[in-house]
Formats: sequence, C-alpha cells, structure tokens
Amino acid sequence: MKTVVLGASDNPARYAYLAVKSLKEHQHEVVAIGRRARQSEGVQILDGKPEVEDVDTVTLYLNAKNQEQYYAYILSLNPKRVIFNPGTENEELETLLENNGIEVLEACTLVMLNTGQY
Repeated sequence: MKTVVLGASDNPARYAYLAVKSLKEHQHEVVAIGRRARQSEGVQILDGKPEVEDVDTVTLYLNAKNQEQYYAYILSLNPKRVIFNPGTENEELETLLENNGIEVLEACTLVMLNTGQY
C-alpha cells in the first residue's frame, strides 16, 4: 500500500516524522511531501506537488489553511482514502473528497498502525 504523507518533516519531535517512521516499520511504501526537500528516516522528502501513482492513502499533517493549496493535487492523486490526523480536520476538504468518492477518516495514523487498523 502506497501512502503519501503530506506535511512530512525531518524533525523527530513532529508527528509527521513519526508517521513516516512507523509506516516504514509496518512495511508500507511511503512518499513524503513537505515544504523543503530533505530526508526523514531514509525517505526523501519531496517538495512541491510531485506526480505519484497508485496512491492508496493520503495522510495529512497540515492545518486546514495550509491544505487549501493542495485540494486539486490531493484529488489528482486519486487516493482511496484521506486521513485527517488530529488538528488537520477540514470540513470543506472532507466534503470535496467525499463528493469525489474518496473515503475520509478523522483519525490518527500512528494509532491506526499500532492497533492494526491501518
């Protein structure tokens, strides 16, 4: 399963960093996208809006205001689901995704992985 982590960070204190680490530990293919190109847990953090195919899940680590510039991009990835981690809830984007047949979850990626719900 390919997961796009939108809002990825190379800061070990950030939940986005922990998500990349945990996804790798659980054998998921990770595409990390952040504000700056860097590395996190051996995964290249890409900047911009790179083309990614066969996306199963997008997990968000951006607040609602910072998500706006990614609406069309997220739709273009055609994910099966989008996870809104705590603090990223966004009714406007959630409605847009649901109207396009994409499953929306308000959940914590880390908890889902650690409890076998991912």
